[in-house]
Amino acid sequence: MATDLRVSLTDLCSLRCTYCMPAEGLDWLTKAQRLSDDEFLRLAALFVKLGVTSVRLTGGEPLVHPTLPEVVGRLAALDPRPEISLTTNGVTLTRSAARLAEAGLDRINVSVDTLNPARFAELTRRDRLSEVLDGVAAAAGAGLNPVKINSVLVRGSNLDEAPDLLAWTLRSGFRLRFIEHMPLDADHTWSREDMVTAEEILAIVEAAGYVVQPVGQRGSAPAEEFEIVDGPDRASWAAETGRLGIIASITRPFCRDCDRLRLTADGQLRTCLFAQSETDLRGPLRNGATDDDLAAIIIAAVAGKQAGHGIGEDGFVQPERSMSAIGG
Repeated sequence: MATDLRVSLTDLCSLRCTYCMPAEGLDWLTKAQRLSDDEFLRLAALFVKLGVTSVRLTGGEPLVHPTLPEVVGRLAALDPRPEISLTTNGVTLTRSAARLAEAGLDRINVSVDTLNPARFAELTRRDRLSEVLDGVAAAAGAGLNPVKINSVLVRGSNLDEAPDLLAWTLRSGFRLRFIEHMPLDADHTWSREDMVTAEEILAIVEAAGYVVQPVGQRGSAPAEEFEIVDGPDRASWAAETGRLGIIASITRPFCRDCDRLRLTADGQLRTCLFAQSETDLRGPLRNGATDDDLAAIIIAAVAGKQAGHGIGEDGFVQPERSMSAIGG
């Protein structure tokens, strides 16, 4: 059984990132189509009983879910208690970071692709960088450490900012994770040739004067970790060494060790981010299925998990759902 469950609480989002969705947004799920909090929590409790030890809340943007702190609190009350984390764009994090920490949130990842306000507005179609950076600071102040920063580098846009993003995180004590752009955009315009690879990212970081060393085996973790042992303005770093992660799902796939499952906002179980098929849990849940019934459906779905994502192979087809609809 997989041990890591990603739960998309909503498909709604407060940004319109160019590599994720169109400017006008998407055809959002209706309230009736989305799982209720009680339904989410019933399924989460069942997954925990089946062996899940980590629950990550995603979206869309989970901060727009009106009862997010209550969901976190109810997850924290499960026995056994899973580790609870959150992936967010950080736009409204200043208003909720302390409350989320008090409710039981353990870890947080905030997406920050640029430190340039104009570029942020271009990438996200929203002028809200200052709010995001304030939210990151609020998360650290609430004790959600180490705060992890997720960055997608886009060729012809923010690629030149890789060293600046790393310098900022080293000074602030955050942990930066560069993520290869994956074929999960709503417009289906992704191109492998346009993607910034892990090899390129490391070359840019080293060309900027940083000395990096691989950190052991990553196990089932999606990020390949590197220790930053030296580099520019080292005296300003928050610690003697820093940490950089690179999630290279395309060029350095980790499918064999992947232990993640995803539950979409409309109650579909996905055993792979790039899967073409889903297993419906909402239907049986609402039609009176017992926990044993639901457990049997989940176990069968996990047993049939595909061996790999198949990107680059003949016949690969991008999933119909975008990342914002699947949940990271």
